[in-house]
Amino acid sequence: MQLAPIKWALCSTFALSSIAAPWANAQEDQAVQLDVLRRQIEEQTRQIAALKQSMATQEARYRDVQRALGLQYPAQPSGAAVAGTTTAAAPVAEQPEAPRSVRVGAAPQRETQPLAVAPLFEQPGILTPKGTSVVEPSIQYAYSSNNRVALVGYTVIPALLIGLIDVREVKRNTVTAALTGRFGITNHFEVEAKVPYVYRSDATVSREIFTGTANENAFNTSGKALGDVELTGRYQFNDGDANKPYMIGTLRFKSRTGKDPFDVVTDCITRCVGNTSGTGLPTELPTGSGFLSLQPGLTWLFASDPAVFFGSFSYTYNFKRNNVYRRVLNGESEFLGSVEPGDILGMNFGMGLALNDRASFSAGFDLNSIGRTKQNGVTVPASVRTQLATLLLGYSHRLTEKTTLNVSVGAGLTRDTPDLTLNVRLPMSF
Repeated sequence: MQLAPIKWALCSTFALSSIAAPWANAQEDQAVQLDVLRRQIEEQTRQIAALKQSMATQEARYRDVQRALGLQYPAQPSGAAVAGTTTAAAPVAEQPEAPRSVRVGAAPQRETQPLAVAPLFEQPGILTPKGTSVVEPSIQYAYSSNNRVALVGYTVIPALLIGLIDVREVKRNTVTAALTGRFGITNHFEVEAKVPYVYRSDATVSREIFTGTANENAFNTSGKALGDVELTGRYQFNDGDANKPYMIGTLRFKSRTGKDPFDVVTDCITRCVGNTSGTGLPTELPTGSGFLSLQPGLTWLFASDPAVFFGSFSYTYNFKRNNVYRRVLNGESEFLGSVEPGDILGMNFGMGLALNDRASFSAGFDLNSIGRTKQNGVTVPASVRTQLATLLLGYSHRLTEKTTLNVSVGAGLTRDTPDLTLNVRLPMSF
């Protein structure tokens, strides 16, 4: 009778042990499976982070190229937009990025205005998008200095001159404040108007030697008034890509609203006809060229990561003026007849490089070849073809989403080119 409880206890213990063993094994298997799943999740998380980093790097490079080219950056496609919220169940690698299209002058699709290449020349990097207005106040300073030796007399024998030698040193300062407005008619066509106001100041130091005196005479003159108003139209011919450049045609018309050289009074009573009295210099400086001109041109831009190369070719035709008179002192006038300035062949090229998402740097070269002037159908004897060459450096910084500060500095490479030019622009988009 006493063995029954013992048998019952042994049977219960055996039954419990047979049940506990499989349960313990199941717990151990679940722990192993959880550990494997945890490792898989960690590995997928690392892969997702690496893919995000790779996409961010490619996105940054693409933005640099777009900003250097001055193109509108398109909105992110849906596949890229969800990259930051992708879960382990949907790896980024399985979602191919939608192709992006590049179009010059496309309407902005982002709130932030992309950075353009620092402009060096009159042509902007890209066209203004359709329905967008750009107002660009600017100021330009130019300084030039040159020496001139004028011989008035005749030579009896070599090294012996009978007459006067007039040595002159001219210092010229010019400040031009302008207001430029651009409007995009379509994504491939824009119009522009520029209204300048010019202030000029010349200081001429002369000394007539062989006259018994070595005193220098200074002649200061200045002038300020409205300059020549310009109207420009630009049309984009194609959509460039990595293998071909963007081509933009330009047609610029320059009026003669400024005070021209024939309207100012010249300090010349009888010297104009051979006498040596007077200085022969204007008492007030002109602020315009005095001639209407038309300038067709072709601009090209080519993106080559990480730089953008650009340049242009232009031809300026200056219209002839008839029945031209020059004003001299005491209300007198001198008849000059017809005057036709020489045409201008121009070219420039350069390279732009985006430094970061707000700044860019540009370097370029500008060359203009001015033809000889004709008077009454005959080339003026003292007129020669003039070469103007300038080396330019530019910097652009985006101040706000719609405002950019552009600064460029130019150094003259020929004697006829201004020694120094400084140009500051502040384009604002609306």
